[in-house]
Amino acid sequence: MVSSSSIAVRELPIFPLPEVVLFPGRPLPLHIFEFRYRIMMNTILDSDRRFGVLMWDPVKQEPATVGCCAEVIHFQRLPDDRMKIVTLGQQRFRLLEYVREKPYRVGLVEWIEDQPPAKDLKPKAKDVAQLLRDVVRLSAKLTNQKIELPEDLPDLPIELSYWVASNLYGVALEQQALLETLDTEKRLERETEILTSTRNHLAARTVLKDALT
Repeated sequence: MVSSSSIAVRELPIFPLPEVVLFPGRPLPLHIFEFRYRIMMNTILDSDRRFGVLMWDPVKQEPATVGCCAEVIHFQRLPDDRMKIVTLGQQRFRLLEYVREKPYRVGLVEWIEDQPPAKDLKPKAKDVAQLLRDVVRLSAKLTNQKIELPEDLPDLPIELSYWVASNLYGVALEQQALLETLDTEKRLERETEILTSTRNHLAARTVLKDALT
């Protein structure tokens, strides 16, 4: 159940992408070359510069029904009307139906947001941030590289949960499940499980590496 303040319906051009899940507040650079999407971008650049990003579901062979609105914040025109654009994730949405299929899909969507938390989630967010630091430290040690978290790492629980989810690699279906979660605490709990597993795996590899050197 979503709060009443989050329910608003509008039409939104839809851009399906394989293995890509966009989260609010996260950047997404794109190279636009397909003719239909060049038409779409030219259209939205003349309006509010917003379109919907949906992950292409490799199992169902169709776009997911929950995605994130992207806003074009920078664009560069290339030869043959191709474009390089930089977008920023805005609100999440649920696709209700398609109102047009050609030349590109346009969907009727409703905005969705997390339920208000029942308790203070800052301690849980602090634990997630510490797990992140552990993973980064162990990764740097294993690869002999300098790896650091950004200085502007979000500290608000919901924003941190989006940041962590967007930086998981090679697990698009897991990211999609996190995007669809409407409970910040549950999203942070799942990320805690993922990061703990990753940390333990890296720690074991580090012990092995130290034993062999």
